[in-house]
Amino acid sequence: MSAPARRERDLARARELLAAHPVVDGHNDLPWALREQTGYDLDRRDIAADQSAHLHTDIPRLRAGGVGAQFWSVYVRTDLTGDAAVSSCLEQIDVVGQLLDRYPDHLRRALTADDMEAARAEGRIASLMGAEGGHSINNSPATLRALYRLGVRYMTLTHNDTIDWADSATDEPRHGGLSEFGEDIVREMNRLGMLVDLSHVADTTMRDALRVSEAPVIFSHSSARAVCDHPRNIPDDVLERLPANGGVAMATFVPKFVLPEAVAWTRAADAALAERGFHPLDGSGEARAVQRAFEREHPRPVATEATVADHLDHMREVAGIDHIGIGGDFDGTAFLPSGLESVAGYPNLIAELLRRGWSESDLAKLTWHNAVRVLRDAEAVAADPAQRARPLMAFPVSGPAH
Repeated sequence: MSAPARRERDLARARELLAAHPVVDGHNDLPWALREQTGYDLDRRDIAADQSAHLHTDIPRLRAGGVGAQFWSVYVRTDLTGDAAVSSCLEQIDVVGQLLDRYPDHLRRALTADDMEAARAEGRIASLMGAEGGHSINNSPATLRALYRLGVRYMTLTHNDTIDWADSATDEPRHGGLSEFGEDIVREMNRLGMLVDLSHVADTTMRDALRVSEAPVIFSHSSARAVCDHPRNIPDDVLERLPANGGVAMATFVPKFVLPEAVAWTRAADAALAERGFHPLDGSGEARAVQRAFEREHPRPVATEATVADHLDHMREVAGIDHIGIGGDFDGTAFLPSGLESVAGYPNLIAELLRRGWSESDLAKLTWHNAVRVLRDAEAVAADPAQRARPLMAFPVSGPAH
């Protein structure tokens, strides 16, 4: 059999597997991309049609990629603080609701593991939400509870900056991990049934959260530090602790987190953006034009689906097959690996893993079962009568930000 024929055979097997065990993707920044590109004007980005000129995500490509559940990130940049961060997070939640109302034949709101299974049975894409960054609650446990009532099912404890109660992986530490209030926030999330997401946080914060949390944690979009030495990735000692916790680490596709050669290149690309007055995470058309111009002059190292598969191989070896998943970070990064340029690319990754000898039962855990199980386990912790404690009311010593 020729190499192209073998590739088509592997892709056909991958698509067949995804039809039965679709991808639960842990992190997609479409809501923020809609904010930056159109001010949430959904008529200008009708995701029922091909949006490949503007976005990594639309419904036809979600279908082609075999996506069965998506955690939509209700992300807020860290230069938005205090009440502005809360309001912006609510706007993100609102646009997810608009998408659900606009595309009911394709998207189904999911609040529980049972909802995820029901959506799969109906042939719709289960839509959940994750708040990216604890600054979005403005140090308010009541705001945390409000986000949960609005459907948010995980919160990433930090984004790129250290906050009043938790250290970030990419900022100066102030707490040595979690502060006492940060530990209380983790316990309150356990009480609610909201998953604790440890992507973006410092190693010390990861270890503190694993010590405190009675429910499984997740990494919604982080890869293996042993394969690519970046602080946003997960060190092996933390991966080794996931089985005891029951958590799931969801490998991301961002080249600077998966390909060592891309780390220095990305620093230079970010500097070029800053010179033109753009934030490194600016997703506007103007910023993307600057990025593409830099790329033309300085060709970037290109990751592939095999690069991501290397991380998944390592994560499976260290944490075990029951504790890994996928979190692509589509529409949250300017650059993506070859073969994974959009949400339609998941069959390419699954085909690569099949070529490496991954069994279909292992792949089914990777794509669907682990993520559903971790949410169900968090729900079980919240349902335990021991969790029926009084809601957290305290604030950090400094009080809520204003």
